Amino acid sequence: MNFIKLQATGNDFVLIDARQMERRDWSALAKAMCHRRFGVGADGILLILPSKKADFYMRMFNPDGSEAEACGNGLRCAARYALESGLVDKPEVRIDTPAGIKIAHVKGKRGIQVNMGKPVLKPAAIPVIVKGRKANDGAPVIDYPLTVGKKRLKITCVSMGNPHAVCFIEQPVAEFPLAEIGPQIEHHPMFPNRVNFEIVNVINRKKLRARVWERGAGETLSCGTGACAVAVAASLKELTDNPVDIMLPGGTLTLDWDGKGEVLLSGPAEVVFEGEWRE
Repeated sequence: MNFIKLQATGNDFVLIDARQMERRDWSALAKAMCHRRFGVGADGILLILPSKKADFYMRMFNPDGSEAEACGNGLRCAARYALESGLVDKPEVRIDTPAGIKIAHVKGKRGIQVNMGKPVLKPAAIPVIVKGRKANDGAPVIDYPLTVGKKRLKITCVSMGNPHAVCFIEQPVAEFPLAEIGPQIEHHPMFPNRVNFEIVNVINRKKLRARVWERGAGETLSCGTGACAVAVAASLKELTDNPVDIMLPGGTLTLDWDGKGEVLLSGPAEVVFEGEWRE
């Protein structure tokens, strides 16, 4: 089975053009291929499948075999593949996903910008269970106090098609014990579908620094939907101007959100190598 390895600010994926393939156990394949020692090594696998509504349909599976509803960097990598392989011969790429149709555009020589849609802030739709609130309370969850171990955190919750909990801290993000706290937040009972967790330093009104613990993958060098959630949370808290750069361990992503409409995610995406997986 042929595959292509791509990366977007260090968030790496194994892409499989499965339009002509028979159905497989994609969950098991993701576990095998994503393994950093016994497989190709990746933060997930991307499947390119037929679509009647867009240029193609994309599914993404995490290294633990779970399927993600949305993946911003994965969308940009899929768009890069579509453009370089000739699957799409126009600068606009329409990608069908479990979270709806997303539209990507070429931005500069290496960049891809994708419209990630409107952020979801209603707790029940994220989903997040907040004590003391009625189920139909649609007010955004901003700076909600949460104690995990010895850490007292304040989280702001956003969905970009998948759930995120964003925490702004004074401690440098590089010093935060993300490997310890991340799994506890991911599996906290207030998040019935688990959650992605972001820690953030405010550098200035145009620049943020962040690290991400991804649901089903652990810490990654970058996360597209995570960067979107960080930008939305910062805007809700009136900490930043628009657009804003999110500096992640793997590189910088640029986010544009006017506070009402869709979130635009921009950054590089490139092919790393091609290979053949022996089954």
